[in-house]
Amino acid sequence: MPDRDSAADIGADLLLAFGFLTRLPVPARAWSDGTGRLARAAWAFPVVGLAVGTLAATAWLAADLIGLPPLACGALAVLATVAATGGLHEDGLADVADGAGGGTPERRLDIMRDSRLGSYGALAILFAVLVRVGVYGSLDGADAAFALFLAAESFSRALLPQAMLRLPPARPDGLGRAAGKPSEGPVSAALLIGLAIALAALGPLPGLLAAALGGAAGWAVAAWAMRRLGGQTGDVLGAMQMCGGIGVLIGGVAGGTL
Repeated sequence: MPDRDSAADIGADLLLAFGFLTRLPVPARAWSDGTGRLARAAWAFPVVGLAVGTLAATAWLAADLIGLPPLACGALAVLATVAATGGLHEDGLADVADGAGGGTPERRLDIMRDSRLGSYGALAILFAVLVRVGVYGSLDGADAAFALFLAAESFSRALLPQAMLRLPPARPDGLGRAAGKPSEGPVSAALLIGLAIALAALGPLPGLLAAALGGAAGWAVAAWAMRRLGGQTGDVLGAMQMCGGIGVLIGGVAGGTL
């Protein structure tokens, strides 16, 4: 836990993180007010993931209880995450996929800022949805659903403060710069919280495997962004969350406990 002055500061950090990463109606201050408050609240990102994962698992359980087939349960669970976040991370993944077709860093950034959806972006979203629905549709029981949802949604968001600290903003404006640069304390706390949730949800060995694959997938996006864009943007953070979450899902299933 980062060093905070009071419980009120911790509560404010949580509200700010929820306001930034979700569309849930929380009374958060503006994250882009230039004070760097969001960077200090980065430790709370995996806690937001814990809430999003709980919503998704609850949707899966409700669908299962009324007798819907497994793939329908998985689809409604994914829909719950999209509803909670406003498709924020899916949009980032699509923009990064479209930008990959540009010939220069400047052109890639221009494509990523374009609101139109290209073929690469559409295919990236389709792939991400199909993988998640397929994995969630294969789960057997509420325990497995809650374990995998909590691990994937929490640990994937724990990766984002790392990129905010380690990678420079790729643009002189935009979310990557406005969000600020966190210090080591909140960044380390976020990673430890995300890892603790993954280990508690999946068990030691499956949790480590899931975290390793999730971290590798998320950092593959970050490495691409550094090499091809010159740094991170809000879209890069969204793509990291999506790819990191899919890595956790694959690791959790490969661990053989779900």
